[in-house]
Amino acid sequence: MTDEEPPTLYEWAGGTEAFERLTEVFYRHVIKDDLIGPLFANMDPGHAKHVAMWLSEVFGGPDRYTKERGGYPVMLRHHLGKAITEPQRRRWVNLLMDAADEVGLPDDPEFRAAFAGYIEWGTRLAKDNSQPGATPPTQAPAPHWGWGVAPPYQP
Repeated sequence: MTDEEPPTLYEWAGGTEAFERLTEVFYRHVIKDDLIGPLFANMDPGHAKHVAMWLSEVFGGPDRYTKERGGYPVMLRHHLGKAITEPQRRRWVNLLMDAADEVGLPDDPEFRAAFAGYIEWGTRLAKDNSQPGATPPTQAPAPHWGWGVAPPYQP
C-alpha cells in the first residue's frame, strides 16, 4: 500500500489533449444534429477549446477556464435564456458519451461513472438555469469533480 494520491480524472483521461480531442469530435457531431445543432448554429470558432478548458478544470486540471475565460459566471451566461429542453439535454449527453468512446477516453467503470456523473449533473443544472425566469446564483466557483465525489450544493 502506498501513500500516493490517486490521479485526478483529468490526468486519468489523458490531460488537456484528451479533452480537446473529445470536444473537437463532439462538436463535429453536434453541428450536424437536427435537435441540438440549431442551438450551436452561431458557435464561436473557439467554442470546442473553451469547453475543453472547462471540462479540464472541472476534472482536476489547470484552472485556465476560470483565469482566462471568467469561470462560472461566464459559463452561466452562455446558458441563460436558451430554454434547453430535456430532449436537447439528453441528446447533448448522448453525443458527448459517444464522442468519449470515439476518441478513446478511458472506459474503466470508475472513470466513466465519475465522468457521466458530472455530465448528468452539469447538464441538468444548465437546462434548469436556461429556463425563462430562472434565477441561478451568478457567482460560484467552477465545480471540481473527483472519483465518485460530487461537490456539495450551496445555494
